[in-house]
Amino acid sequence: MKFNSILIVLPILTVLMFDLGLTLHASDFVRIVRKPKAMILGLAGQLIVLPLIALSIGSVLGLPSAFFIGLILIACCPGGSSSNVFSMLAKGDVALSVSLTAFSSLITLVTLPVIMQFVTARLGESVGITLPVGNLLKQNFFTMLLPIVAGIMVNHYFSNTAQKINRILSKCAFPALMLLAGIFFVQNKDVIIGNFASLGLATGLLIVVSILIAAGIGYLFRLQRTEKRTIVIEVGMQNAAQAIAVATSPFVFNNAAIATPAIVYALLMNVVLLIYVALLKK
Repeated sequence: MKFNSILIVLPILTVLMFDLGLTLHASDFVRIVRKPKAMILGLAGQLIVLPLIALSIGSVLGLPSAFFIGLILIACCPGGSSSNVFSMLAKGDVALSVSLTAFSSLITLVTLPVIMQFVTARLGESVGITLPVGNLLKQNFFTMLLPIVAGIMVNHYFSNTAQKINRILSKCAFPALMLLAGIFFVQNKDVIIGNFASLGLATGLLIVVSILIAAGIGYLFRLQRTEKRTIVIEVGMQNAAQAIAVATSPFVFNNAAIATPAIVYALLMNVVLLIYVALLKK
């Protein structure tokens, strides 16, 4: 019997969002006032530039509708939960990274359904792919917003306990994502292997082009070196777990093909960013 991967996708996403909430303080939300330029540029890179890059890549490569929608879905997701770890390794601005991840996670609760409804109506309905927006909003509310708020409350009232829980959960984030990617790969290996060339190229371009544009934005607007590195990582690392959850959820797309780009992206994303960190250290 085939294991239903959604049974671990949604719990993993929920735990990751709870862990994000455990790291947040009031200062993380006022940083947009203290460092408006870096915050606005980082959010613009994630919320505007990334979807446009994905749309351009999918159009140029002529991806099938399901893969095209999956690629844009990745670009519409918030920053990855491990981005603050990569920012620390790259000697970036970790506080800025946490704030960008928090803001993007909240803002995409609105922007993701809007953009995906627009994209699905034009790319998916002709091949039978539809998006129940109400179900997507409900799923994001229970698996993202509530866990983040719960984490913030625990951190506010039980700070020491929050730190202890975070120390454990933060070490589990990357292994959990790789476990998820591994299970999904095994279940859909024929589709992934058969389309790895096109999906590898598409997701690889999404990562590399977004990193280059983010670096260009940082240079053009004369951000500090730590801010540049953080924005590169935040724009180059999206929440693949959320993309998989939206794609495979029986309440939303319920389509393994749409999740396939996110699996390939999750594998390549970590490789590319580890190379980026290694180059910075040299």
